[in-house]
Amino acid sequence: MKRAERRPAQRERQVLVVDDEPDIRELLELTLAKMGLAVVAVGSLGEARERLRQTRFDLCLTDMRLPDGEGLDLVRHISGMENDLPVAVITAHGSAENAVAALKAGAFDYVSKPVGLEQLRALVKSALSLPDQADSPPRDLPLLGASAPLAQVREMIAKLARTQAPVHVSGESGSGKELAARLIHGQGARRERPFVPVNCGAIPENLMESEFFGYRRGAFTGAEHDRDGFFQAANGGTLFLDEVADLPLPMQVKLLRAIQEKRVRKVGATQEEPVDVRIISATHQNLSRLVESGGFRQDLFYRLNVIELQMPPLRDCREDIPQIAASILERIARASGAPPARLAGAALEELAQYDFPGNIRELENVLERATALSNGAQIGADDLMLKPVAAEESGARAAEGALGAPLPEYLDRVEREAILEALARTRFNRTAAAKLLGITFRTLRYRMQRLGITDENRP
Repeated sequence: MKRAERRPAQRERQVLVVDDEPDIRELLELTLAKMGLAVVAVGSLGEARERLRQTRFDLCLTDMRLPDGEGLDLVRHISGMENDLPVAVITAHGSAENAVAALKAGAFDYVSKPVGLEQLRALVKSALSLPDQADSPPRDLPLLGASAPLAQVREMIAKLARTQAPVHVSGESGSGKELAARLIHGQGARRERPFVPVNCGAIPENLMESEFFGYRRGAFTGAEHDRDGFFQAANGGTLFLDEVADLPLPMQVKLLRAIQEKRVRKVGATQEEPVDVRIISATHQNLSRLVESGGFRQDLFYRLNVIELQMPPLRDCREDIPQIAASILERIARASGAPPARLAGAALEELAQYDFPGNIRELENVLERATALSNGAQIGADDLMLKPVAAEESGARAAEGALGAPLPEYLDRVEREAILEALARTRFNRTAAAKLLGITFRTLRYRMQRLGITDENRP
């Protein structure tokens, strides 16, 4: 008989628990042991640092308040170590500031007291399923380019993938914000779970709550069966909120609660249900300015903007245009079944000089049009049909100089002033103000919400 080959025993996963309350330590030890994990539990910051020097751990759970220091000190200490150890913090119930501070300091995630065992197990499983940092990013979602701005973005994405902190992706329209969000998801612990993109500006206001949180049968006319919302669809994965600045203020309040409590209530339901969702948001608008003008809630801004990822415009990565263009042409060719077209030297030169106000999305459109218009396998400069850059720039500068601001901001300011004047003349009677402005009451209410006009603006 052949002797059975012995397989090398898999190393037992070890978790360091840091909490000065014996009851909490015991609860965590029992829960983690049932998950097949070895646990080392200590009650102080000093003991934790000593154990970290002696043992290789796979996860650290620490309380925020310790007898000889703060849990944040341990988070920073571990973040400075070169072993990629995920650390999660246990915060007091409702302490949103501590949770955000921990995530900014480099924590993987947090769990609130009293510790919910279901939430704790989900956190531990996510942390232990983080891919090796040496793993290559997904090949089907490349972020092409060798320029310094894109190299910095790739480096930042790799760091963001190893945490559950909310990320806000900012940048101009067409600069690749959703691609960045998909890369963060695809390189992180949630990569096997759903990635659910939502365009916040495309959902009618009266349907927002049911679309985000779902509804029960009979909750309203037409609700013939139970239905899950975006949060339930993304449970265990990532919810990408594109154009989050377009959310009306009432929905911002509901979204903030869902993010803070990690629970949602379906329309028509009496009980909340837990959800485990990572939030990544994006917008081409300036959220800080919207907060200042009252168009976006400050508390939600701080919740979403824990870490910001700035996507560079294409004009800052001009040396990458040939590589990006070649990739787009290959994709167009695969869809059509024809060999990929080639850009003539003059066409490449013209692309390199153009500023692409629509960024990569505009480059895709230009190349699709040029492929259709070109006569052969080569795309010439005339096929691109680009507008003269100098004339476009001078026109934009002249318009901004005359208005004192970009057109959307200027129009919002004029509209806000007109609404405030009508409200002042009618002593904040919204029905009368709407009539004075020549719009419906519903339209006035929507525009007031969009522009952040509330009763606090009453003179």
